[in-house]
Amino acid sequence: MTGDRLTKAAVADRALRLADEEGLEAVTVRRLAKELGVTPMALYWHFKNKEELLLGMIDHLLADVRADADTDASWQKRLRRVIETVVGVMRAHPSLPLLLHAVDKTRTESFNRATNDTLALLGDAGFTVEEGYWVATYLLNGCMGAVSGQPGCPPGIPADQEPEWRRQRRVQLESMPAHRFPMMIRLAESYRDEPDTDRYYTFAVDLLIAGVEAMAAAKR
Repeated sequence: MTGDRLTKAAVADRALRLADEEGLEAVTVRRLAKELGVTPMALYWHFKNKEELLLGMIDHLLADVRADADTDASWQKRLRRVIETVVGVMRAHPSLPLLLHAVDKTRTESFNRATNDTLALLGDAGFTVEEGYWVATYLLNGCMGAVSGQPGCPPGIPADQEPEWRRQRRVQLESMPAHRFPMMIRLAESYRDEPDTDRYYTFAVDLLIAGVEAMAAAKR
């Protein structure tokens, strides 16, 4: 990649690819420069150190997380779109939850804008700003939990080995003492087929929204 094409977005994109495929520890200025075919000094035009790079990665990923300004839509529908967007970004980039814990995310424009938008629509739901922040924090952690708990094989299992992994998991559960863990044995049946991840994520988002709706209703 030539110097005139080395944009901040391009650097963040390549860093994210490294983080998603090999983990955050693989993201170093030296490694990234080698991947991009430039000298480490070329990267310092955009990011002065690794912390700035990690912040830039977060800022890049959350750029499209916005609360819909459509005032004709209910706050529930607008909040759902925010949650679905965050979940979608995390599914595409499994390194994002780690990034959010690695540096102070409040130093990024995108995170602060997304938080500000969410606080505004939660205000429409009847929450105070402080309560809205508690809700927003709960939702962010809920999104991370949903993605980390996605049903199916653990990350890194090759696709052709997934049926065998599910078979072994099913056998493991079925071998548990029936008088002590009857429900776990029933759960074993869910490993016979490939999980319906779309249904899972719809359920997860519904669950998060339902909790906020219930709290909002209790305030009236």
